Amino acid sequence: MLSGDKASDNKGDQAGTLSWPQSVARTLVLNQLAKLPHGGLRIDEPDGNTVMLGNSAQSHDPGHIVLADWRTYGMMMSGGALGAAEAFMEEGWSSPDLVKVIRYFAANVDAMQALEGGFASLSKPALKMLHRYNRNSLQGSRRNISAHYDLGNDFFSLFLDRTMMYSSAVFPHPEASLEDASVHKLDLICQRLQLQPGMTLLEIGTGWGGLALHAAQHYGVTVTTTTISREQARYARAQVADAGLGDRITILENDYRELTGQYDRVVSVEMIEAVGAEFLPGYFDVLGKRLKPEGLLLIQAITVPDQRYDYALKQVDFIKRYIFPGGFLPSVSVMCDNLTRHTRLVATELHDIGHDYALTLNHWRQRFHGALSRIRELGFDERFVRMWEYYLCYCEGAFLERAISTVHLVAAGPAYRPSLQA
Repeated sequence: MLSGDKASDNKGDQAGTLSWPQSVARTLVLNQLAKLPHGGLRIDEPDGNTVMLGNSAQSHDPGHIVLADWRTYGMMMSGGALGAAEAFMEEGWSSPDLVKVIRYFAANVDAMQALEGGFASLSKPALKMLHRYNRNSLQGSRRNISAHYDLGNDFFSLFLDRTMMYSSAVFPHPEASLEDASVHKLDLICQRLQLQPGMTLLEIGTGWGGLALHAAQHYGVTVTTTTISREQARYARAQVADAGLGDRITILENDYRELTGQYDRVVSVEMIEAVGAEFLPGYFDVLGKRLKPEGLLLIQAITVPDQRYDYALKQVDFIKRYIFPGGFLPSVSVMCDNLTRHTRLVATELHDIGHDYALTLNHWRQRFHGALSRIRELGFDERFVRMWEYYLCYCEGAFLERAISTVHLVAAGPAYRPSLQA
């Protein structure tokens, strides 16, 4: 509930008088936020007024929003959660702890659906049409991948570690460095695939080549890896040449639907999110056909809970709109269902590493903050910086509240037989 059952009226002169439309928007938004059952939220308004939301017993350490512009309420009323993100990008509000604010909303994810109704629903047809334009056809996939991953290798190198892994690390202990956790993740993938010298490995989604290099250098396999990002392909080829592994690593720039041949092992690390729900059957069909019958497959995927999959699929949130055009999140059951329906593979292992992603994002965010001057020197403006700040906090908070997670799904071909050796 609102502190004192309603918002205080101790409005000063700092920001002038609310216009009538802004006052209506304020009332509607605060009334909706007051219904959120978990945690607390403090809003410092432009005129010095403070609004406290949530049960007092839960509000000892509330999320904290500092409103700089009354128009933020209107953006939230008309755009819901996406409107709030856009207001942040436009400097309409800030927070001393943005992750805590995101966690507040993530903890209330089911109740937040009400905020997405009303006036906020009016913008959804246009957003869905725009998202439909970003469908992951052969041509659309290249455009969507380029929009994010071709921001420039110099940019990504400023906050990723030396391995250039842009996916969840796995921390052997909470104090491990980001690089150690990234290497540990690479080893886990290789071990879960039971890689042996002389095997062939197909990687769908090269990234900057970290997994291909690690598998070839430390596990003696021959790797074929593909990406549809020009920037990533250029960087990965240079890394392979510098390591003298040109005879063991082949880098393609083919869409996964264009691949041929069969391999002992197949791996795809956080690439499934760029496939799109309508293309998921075809994606799994390719995985099944590219893997030898006695082989193993590993998918690292960001997932949404099964119970929320259908709802999330219909929404165009901040990530889909501004960060990953064409993106979507599968659920574990959706992946397993497609594995069953479109391949002869059988799931053998499932490992949840969602909390590790929260730690990974925290490291990325700290490194991002430490490189702000260099990021601006690359030509990125303040709106871009705030968009990425929101993106990193948005994801970290969602993982901490388990609104989303990340898994390693391992599957075996019909002729696979595990070793009986200890």
